[in-house]
Amino acid sequence: MAIKGDSDPGSDPLFCGVELARRIEKAEADLIAAATHAAGHRGADGLVLPVAGGYACFAEAESPMNKVVGLGFDGLPDEAVLGEIERAFAARGSSTRVELSNLADPEITALLSGRGYGLVEFENVLGRPIHDERPPVTDVQVRRADDLTAWVNVVVEGFAHPDGEGPVSHEHFPADIIERAERDMEKAGATAYIALCDGVVAGGGMMRLTGAIAQLAGAATAPAYRRRGVQAALLAARLAEAADAGCEIAVVTTAPGSKSQHNVQRRGFQLLYTRAILVKPAEAAQ
Repeated sequence: MAIKGDSDPGSDPLFCGVELARRIEKAEADLIAAATHAAGHRGADGLVLPVAGGYACFAEAESPMNKVVGLGFDGLPDEAVLGEIERAFAARGSSTRVELSNLADPEITALLSGRGYGLVEFENVLGRPIHDERPPVTDVQVRRADDLTAWVNVVVEGFAHPDGEGPVSHEHFPADIIERAERDMEKAGATAYIALCDGVVAGGGMMRLTGAIAQLAGAATAPAYRRRGVQAALLAARLAEAADAGCEIAVVTTAPGSKSQHNVQRRGFQLLYTRAILVKPAEAAQ
C-alpha cells in the first residue's frame, strides 16, 4: 500500500498533514488494540472498545496500554460512548487517558475539556522516508531475538533507568507490567530485536510492519552500554529490514527533548506531529 496524499514519502523533507497523520494514528491504534487482545488471551482483562475510528483499550491494572488511541480523524466521539468508556476504566480503578494528535479534529479537545479531561504531558511522533537502507559498519551486532526473555530483560532494565534528558514523565510502570506489555506487543505482530556488545545483550527494540509503515517501538539500552551506538545500530538494522519489506516510511514515538528523540533525529527522523496526553480521573467519571 503506497502512502499518498500529503507528499511523496521518498522525498525530503517529509511533510505530514492530516491524511498521513490519520494513517499513522490508525496503525498505532490497531497495534495497541491487538496487543490488548493478546493480553486478554493470557487471562488479563483485555477490554477493547471501538470509539470514533479509534479504540479504548484496557489490558490490566497499571499497563501502558490502558488508553484511548486513534481519535480525531473519523468524526467526534459520541458522548454516551465516552461515558461508557470512562465508567469502564473507573470500575477498574483507572483514570481515562486519551492520546490526541495535534492534527486531529480540534473540536475533540473542547469536547474532552468539557468532560473534565486535563492536559498532563506531550509525546512526539517522528518519521522519515525509507530509502535504500544500509546498516553502518559497527561493533554492535543486531539480530532478531530468538530468546524473548533476554530481549524483555534488557528492555525492562533500560526502561527502569531513564536517560535523564527532557521533561520528567508522569508515567511510571512496574517492571512486571512492562515485561508483559512487551510480550503482548510481540504477540500482536511486532518483531523483537536485540543488540549485542562483545557478545553481551546490551539493548533491544521492536518493529511492526503495517502496509507501507514501519512502526519502531520498545527501544531501550542497558545503562552500562549507553553512549556506545547501541540505539543507532538497532535503528539502522530495523530500517534496513523495513526497506527490504517494501515499507516507505518509518515512525517512532518519543518523549519530547529526550535522548531517544536525539538519537532518531540523528538518523534523519523529523517531528511530524505531537500528541497531547489528556486524562480524566477515575473519581470524575459519571
